[in-house]
Amino acid sequence: MGCSSAKASTPASETNTNGTSESGKAAEPIWDGNKVEMISEKLATDVYAHYAKDAKELNAKGGAAATSGGLIVGNKGALLIETMLNKRLNEQVLQLTREVTPQPVLYAINTSSHGDHCYGNMYLSENTKIIQHINTKNYADNHLSEDKAFMLKNFGAGRGIEEIKARTGDLLVTAGGSITLDLGDKLVEVIDFGFAQTGGDLFVWQPDSKVLWSGNPVVAGKPALPWLLDGHLVETLETLKKVHAFLPADARIIPGHGVAMKREDLKWHIDYLAAVKMSVQDAIDQGLSLEETVKQVTTPEFGGYALFGWVHSDLNVPAAYKDLSKK
Repeated sequence: MGCSSAKASTPASETNTNGTSESGKAAEPIWDGNKVEMISEKLATDVYAHYAKDAKELNAKGGAAATSGGLIVGNKGALLIETMLNKRLNEQVLQLTREVTPQPVLYAINTSSHGDHCYGNMYLSENTKIIQHINTKNYADNHLSEDKAFMLKNFGAGRGIEEIKARTGDLLVTAGGSITLDLGDKLVEVIDFGFAQTGGDLFVWQPDSKVLWSGNPVVAGKPALPWLLDGHLVETLETLKKVHAFLPADARIIPGHGVAMKREDLKWHIDYLAAVKMSVQDAIDQGLSLEETVKQVTTPEFGGYALFGWVHSDLNVPAAYKDLSKK
């Protein structure tokens, strides 16, 4: 997971913006951009997922894995999904690309403004067109300095973040819109289904292989949970329902930080948000304060995620309380 316009405090946020802790020791990030090793999995002919070598193991035990992405190759050229946190990881996914195709990377898609999904843009060929949501471009064009400070705070100094310069979208998806890319013998749909985490969230759908890249709105399979970094519980829930309805039964999902999931695995995330919505609304109806609501809404049936205490109690329940209190 990366940055957010809300700049929510994350589990590594006891660090300073120079990437050190208050004691002066190096910060311990959720995952380390200097150590992650990316691998490629062939999903169908000329369709690949990119994810960290330890992602399957981490996902299974509820741990936090590094950024996932992918590659789609047509006879005109290739499409890269996510450009990663730094030069090191960007070079890894470009090497994985070269290993399977001589085709040039015509397009690169950032599913959100989070730095671990888009900071690698600057290292791509000038001939590669960057595709972003218009809100992602606006955020990156105007807030890079504060964004880098946030990322240094949570991912640590010396991970290549310091050298990042903004390279933003050439092709933009507008709010509620979509574009279709023709790679030759493969079409790719880039879709804004609605607010899903940042307000600039893109989903990438390859209809022939029935593979969807979700970005961070679906962080990983069970027991991972959605992160309501910018709030908007109600909208996020409705968006994930739309995504579920859009997908055929045999679709596969490449989440923002994990290995391939099935369509029905998305129900875990939908059911969790629905449970939070119902429980927080009950607490509000009882006249409970935010602090009382956090204590009451524990949802133990959705436990198992290594970051549960932070994501659920410190982030999602307060976000839901704020959202539902407006109504």
